[in-house]
Amino acid sequence: MQAKARFTMLRRQLALATLLSFAIAFYMLFIIYSIRVKSPPPSSSNITTALTGAAPPRPRFSLLVGILTRADKYDRRHFLRLVYGIQSSPVADIEVKFVFCSLTKPEQRVLVSLEIMRFNDIIILNCSENMNSGKTYTYLSSLPRILPRRYDYVMKADDDVFLRLEPLARSLEPLPRLDFYYGFVIPCGSMNPFVEYMSGMGFLLSWDIIEWINQSSIPRNDTFGPEDKLVGRWLNLGKKAKNRFSNKPAMYDYPGTNGRCSHDLIPETVAVHKLKRWDQWLHVLTFFNVTKELLKSNLYSV
Repeated sequence: MQAKARFTMLRRQLALATLLSFAIAFYMLFIIYSIRVKSPPPSSSNITTALTGAAPPRPRFSLLVGILTRADKYDRRHFLRLVYGIQSSPVADIEVKFVFCSLTKPEQRVLVSLEIMRFNDIIILNCSENMNSGKTYTYLSSLPRILPRRYDYVMKADDDVFLRLEPLARSLEPLPRLDFYYGFVIPCGSMNPFVEYMSGMGFLLSWDIIEWINQSSIPRNDTFGPEDKLVGRWLNLGKKAKNRFSNKPAMYDYPGTNGRCSHDLIPETVAVHKLKRWDQWLHVLTFFNVTKELLKSNLYSV
């Protein structure tokens, strides 16, 4: 009887060990399957790295584009978020932010707060809204103090200009990173970037000049007047921007809007200015086929 009892106990122990081993094996299979299911698909950059052994190229420089606008222009900001949100460049780390002066209405404080929470792409300056009374100076001079990082370049752009970020980045790639001033030189017929100043449609400065504007008394004491003309005057008085580049004919005003500053749309465009009407935006976006990357889907018909 004792031998039979020991044999029965041994069978139970063996069965329990087998069941335990099966449970452990099943659990390990479940964990492996869960990891495979839950892991995100590999990105194209990871695939490239796996196939070639080379990491994707890192941006060669950084650029902050500040679009000067007004708090009440909600529709324009949302539209421009679409326009710039689908653009990028492998050679540059580009951030686009909207810049305006202090909020003055209760609805602005609520609606702009929602925009900041959702998009985090707004800079609100300590100034009264204006075009030629110091807003551009406040924008440029505030950046070293308010930004969490520095950029190689800072751009001031209007909200009626269409910037093509990839051609812009490619044009900047071989150019200097210091003591630098870039844009569309005025007068319109000139090709000499040292003659006058860069148009306010979209001019760009290197970070060292931004720091100089923050510290120098030259711009601080000269803030009233056409903002783009003032910037050129500051740089000339301070003997700054020894490196200058006027990107004509790639930057221009919309055809027929501004005499010699205007010409027909061209493939190598970097910036088109004076887009005041929706039909003008439609013409520009169609010409450059900005929706060419749209994937086919049964969810919509276009």
